Amino acid sequence: MMDWTDRHCRMLHRQLSSRALLYTEMLTTGAILHGDRDRLLAFDEREHPVALQLGGSEPAELAAAARIGEQAGYDEINLNVGCPSDRVQSGRFGACLMREPELVAEGMAAILAAVKVPATVKCRIGVDDQDPEQSLFILVDLCARAGVRRFIVHARMAWLKGLSPKQNRDVPPLDYPLVWRLKRERPGLVIDLNGGIADLDAAAAQLAHVDGVMLGRAAYHTPGLLGEVDARIFGAAATVGAAEAVERYRPYMARELARGTHLAAMTRHMLGLFHGQPGARAWRRILTVDGVKPGAGLEVVDRALAAVSGAQASGAQEERLARGLEAGEAA
Repeated sequence: MMDWTDRHCRMLHRQLSSRALLYTEMLTTGAILHGDRDRLLAFDEREHPVALQLGGSEPAELAAAARIGEQAGYDEINLNVGCPSDRVQSGRFGACLMREPELVAEGMAAILAAVKVPATVKCRIGVDDQDPEQSLFILVDLCARAGVRRFIVHARMAWLKGLSPKQNRDVPPLDYPLVWRLKRERPGLVIDLNGGIADLDAAAAQLAHVDGVMLGRAAYHTPGLLGEVDARIFGAAATVGAAEAVERYRPYMARELARGTHLAAMTRHMLGLFHGQPGARAWRRILTVDGVKPGAGLEVVDRALAAVSGAQASGAQEERLARGLEAGEAA
């Protein structure tokens, strides 16, 4: 997700799950080929497995950017054919490429010829007035002929005319059965589903029909749910709580602060970590207000954690008192 899943965000998410595949924000081929690629492609070795998501349409540029990404150490190269933003459309990449499946397949063939790591496609089921039963299958089949084996399908149309990018995430109806059908009729392909998955119960239910599930905004706004991914989805023994994730993330924050990174660049990804728990509001307030101040350091995080601990202790005491009163009344 552009401007969201940067290296600080991914490092936080890795503290919660050791197994989930993480994705970069979409990076354009032009930025990688002509921009500050050392900054754009930087990531911590502990982020693995991590995929580089590209935005672009010119096959030679896609191949060159993919080669650079592989050399940088990424585990997968993913082409975004699903983002509906205006700036993406003006650059002839993202969801508008659903109208040019032959060009997408040509680009994927170029990527596959350039790298040894897996190359995948993230797409919509169609755009505007397309028939999704045709647009989705045509794109997948052409790319499969080029050698692509894995597709991440956002189970919504993108209405590029008349809807904002935000509306395109909510207004077009979800069509999960179409993605399920794609998996049934193309059993040799790996089909992952994206779109509208709000929690791990919903994700687990989808795994009866598809090979995997991509979580986007749910994982970002409520990252604590990732602490259960390894146990619930991958069969690991233990879960990771929010407070434990903060402690695991702390050495990374300390190193980044020493390198001159602003605290807010990291804590902005942590605001939803205690979502639904006592103290969540105080956590957000302290990080939002104090985390942006010049010279803010780990003491801000410690103060926010203390507020959460205090709220949770108070809540536990009130619950014990209530249970005691109920027991007394019953007697």
